[in-house]
Amino acid sequence: MSRRAKGSNNGVGRPVTSIEVARLAGVSQSTVSRVFSANNLVADETSEKVVQAARTLRYKPNAIARSLITRRTDMIGIVMAEITSPFYPYVLEKFTQRLHELGKSVLLFTTGPGSDVDETLQDVLKYQVDGLIVANATLSSTLVSECGQRGTPLMLFNRYVRGAHASAVCCDNVAGGQLVAEMLSQAGHRQLAYIAGKHNTSTNVDRERGFSERLQELEYGPFLREQGEYTYQSGYEAAKRLLQRDDPPDGIFCANDIMALGALDAARDLRVKVPDELSVIGFDDIPAASWTAYSLTTVRQPVNTMIGMSTQLLLERIASPEIEPVVMFVPGKLVQRGSARVRTE
Repeated sequence: MSRRAKGSNNGVGRPVTSIEVARLAGVSQSTVSRVFSANNLVADETSEKVVQAARTLRYKPNAIARSLITRRTDMIGIVMAEITSPFYPYVLEKFTQRLHELGKSVLLFTTGPGSDVDETLQDVLKYQVDGLIVANATLSSTLVSECGQRGTPLMLFNRYVRGAHASAVCCDNVAGGQLVAEMLSQAGHRQLAYIAGKHNTSTNVDRERGFSERLQELEYGPFLREQGEYTYQSGYEAAKRLLQRDDPPDGIFCANDIMALGALDAARDLRVKVPDELSVIGFDDIPAASWTAYSLTTVRQPVNTMIGMSTQLLLERIASPEIEPVVMFVPGKLVQRGSARVRTE
């Protein structure tokens, strides 16, 4: 006759409870709960007794039951809109890794083309997550306010909403645009162009503003402009339109790297020499930017620093909801590679 492992299901087909673990370890049930909480403040010797008893009984903590007691689920929701750039899967991987290190579970929600981000976020809130991180999505002020009313801390990553009750950590996109303008100016370019990202995003608005304002300060004339969508194809097509003009640019700044890669391929197809006849600069420093085929000059976002700051601010607001939200800007770095000419003496 087969023998049941002691404590595996209490011999009657039901899971072991924390009461049984407490009895075997000689402690209270609340002590067992504290040992298996995200912030275990129980003495080492007592913790070891509880853990050993749990192993003996094959006890598995019930996260749902614990959340009813603590009113915390240890779950963080991450919301991303349609992912068209390799930058955001990279960001997602880094966020997930960091949150797991901190004992948090991650729920990912994405929206497809034409989907309403506000509707997606309404679904996220049904899961009673402890906090929310919104990456490449644009939220309405109404939904931001609703998160505040529900007491759900909201962290915006690399975007911000003016006047919203939400913390945000962003690359300093204005300063990044200024760096690009200065480099192109110092390299002696005369006809410049900007390929814009989605018009309603703070990233695009700020990158273009920094680029434009710095060019004005340097007494440049107007630059050419084409609308893109933060996608490879939109960058390719926008660059072809620019390069087939009677007065084509000799320098193009793209609002993100994936459009810049499209622009480089468009130049290659039109037999425009890079960087001798055309400089192309992107923004983000995705892994493909350093590939030999592209060697893209770009503005690097300090992703690890931004993620560390974002998680810290979010967890502080989860622990102390009365803390006022803050918006922080982190400087980027211009990374010079082979797609753009450099200053000549």
